[in-house]
Amino acid sequence: MTKQSAAPRRGADSVGTEVAGRVADVLLLFAGGPRYLGVSAISRELGISKAVVHRILRSLVSREMLETDPGTQGYRLGPAAVALGVSALRGFDVRSAAAPVLRRLRDETGETAALSGLVGDQRVYLDQFESPQEIKMTVEVGRRFPLHAGSSGRVILAFLPPERREAVLAGPLAALTGGTLTDRAVLRERLAETAREGVAVSLGERQADAASVAAPLFGPDGEVHGSISVCGPRYRFTPEAVERYRALVKDAAEEVRHNRAWLRESAPSSA
Repeated sequence: MTKQSAAPRRGADSVGTEVAGRVADVLLLFAGGPRYLGVSAISRELGISKAVVHRILRSLVSREMLETDPGTQGYRLGPAAVALGVSALRGFDVRSAAAPVLRRLRDETGETAALSGLVGDQRVYLDQFESPQEIKMTVEVGRRFPLHAGSSGRVILAFLPPERREAVLAGPLAALTGGTLTDRAVLRERLAETAREGVAVSLGERQADAASVAAPLFGPDGEVHGSISVCGPRYRFTPEAVERYRALVKDAAEEVRHNRAWLRESAPSSA
């Protein structure tokens, strides 16, 4: 009797896990993709039926995780999802540790200073201090980007453990601009160079008219957790400016790494 009653429960658990996974996949599409998505696009991207997608969307809308937009006949993130995102960002202790450093980096360079965090095999902007200049670059906090495109991602990728780095390189390497590095042999050479120099430079790799310089951000555990960068219009990133920014972002990342607030919050509990 015990064995017979256990089997249905395992089956139910499996189905529940699959459903939860699909719901999470739908939400992640909104986090890393277009602002608006329709049933057909979600179905095509995830390889699940439109009927299943529609049921998931209805459930998420009822909980205000998503909301409909009559003008586009699509869906977008709702107020509950935004509240979760804000709560999650508030929990990143590194943001508090990095804030004064980013502000000073912005003032020293006159360009936007940004903090990126490693999330899975991608990165996400966690914070920024915008340039005071009229023509400037701003970043989309909370949006995910691939690690191979741009200095902020490449400098993280260069310092990942070899097996994890190779797993990323084995996956798709989308060309976001004509300057995005997608040739794996060339990318490996650039990653090796980045690891030697401790800094990465991007000139139009993620956005055609933008440039950036980034340094890896290591945590108290010695692992790479993200990056610190300055970014702005490409025409202002002259060789002289880039050389100056190299030293500034490296110093900024090192300062954040040794910030006592981050060290204290990241320390394991003795309880």
